[in-house]
Amino acid sequence: MFKVKHVLLLSFTIIALTIAGCKSQFEKIRLSNDVAKKYQEAMRLYNKKNYAKALILFEDLSQKYRGRAEAEELNYHYALTLYKLKDYTTARYQFKSFADTYPTSKYAEECRYMGAYCYYLDSPAPSLDQENTYKAIDALQLFINFYPKSERAADAAKYIGLLRAKLEDKAYNNARLYYDLGGYDVSNYKAAVIALKNAQIDFPDIKYAEEMDFLIIKSQFAYAKNSLETRQEDRYNEAITYADEFVEAHPQSKLLEDAKALKKDSEQGIENAKHFLAELAKNQEKYRALMAKDARSDSTTTTIKTPIK
Repeated sequence: MFKVKHVLLLSFTIIALTIAGCKSQFEKIRLSNDVAKKYQEAMRLYNKKNYAKALILFEDLSQKYRGRAEAEELNYHYALTLYKLKDYTTARYQFKSFADTYPTSKYAEECRYMGAYCYYLDSPAPSLDQENTYKAIDALQLFINFYPKSERAADAAKYIGLLRAKLEDKAYNNARLYYDLGGYDVSNYKAAVIALKNAQIDFPDIKYAEEMDFLIIKSQFAYAKNSLETRQEDRYNEAITYADEFVEAHPQSKLLEDAKALKKDSEQGIENAKHFLAELAKNQEKYRALMAKDARSDSTTTTIKTPIK
C-alpha cells in the first residue's frame, strides 16, 4: 500500500516538475534577446494552438521585427492569434493594418476579409447601439469592392444581408416601442407613425413592411381617438388614408379585414366628433343666449326709477 502511494506521489511530483520546467523554459525564451528563437517558439506554440502564450511572444516580436522580411509572416500570424483568442476588436485592427501595409501580400485579401468579418462578429444584439453593425457593413462592402471576383465576396454579401436584417429588427422594434408607450403619452402614437415611415424609407425592402403598414393605421387611429375632438376629424382622415393604402398594397393580407375595420371605426370617429362639436356649439349658443337674457334681466332689475311727488 505504501509502495503504491509512494509511486503515485512520485508521479505527481514528476508531472509538477515537468509543468514547472515548461513554464520556466517559456519564461527564459520570453525574456531572451534571441529573436529568431523567440519567433520559432511563437510559431510552435501557435501550431500547437497554445494561442495565449503565442500571443505574448508575437506582441513582443511585432516591434522587434518591424522593417524586417519576416515581419509580414509574423504580423499575419499575430492577427490570426488575436482572432483565435476572440479578441475581435484588436484582431480587426491588426488585419486591416496588415492589408494596408502589405497590399500585394498573398495574405492581403484574407486579412481584408477577416478584418471586416471581425466587425461582423462584434456586431451587437438589435437592442443595443448598432455603430459596429454599420461599420461592419461598410467594411464588408469595401472588401467586395476590392475583390469582386473573390470566393469570399459571396460570404461578405451574405453577412451584409444578415447585418441589414439586424438593423431592420432594431428599426421595427424602436417604432413598435413608441406605439406600446402611447398609453402613457398620446404623442407617442404620432412618433410611432413617423418612426415606421422613416424605417421604410431607410429599408425599402424591409421584411416587416406589411406589419408596419398596419401598425401605422393603428398608431394613427389611436392618435386620433385620444386627441381633442377639434383635432379628430383631420387625424381620423389620415388613418383612413393609411387604411386605403394598406388595402391597395396588401390585397391578400391576413390583416386586411382588420385594416378595413379600423377605416370604418375612423369614419365613425369622424361622425362622433362632428356630432360632439355640433352639440357643443348648440350648448354654447344656448349658454350665450341664457347669459344675454340674464344680463338683460339684471339690467332691468337694477334700473333706478324716479319716485312720483
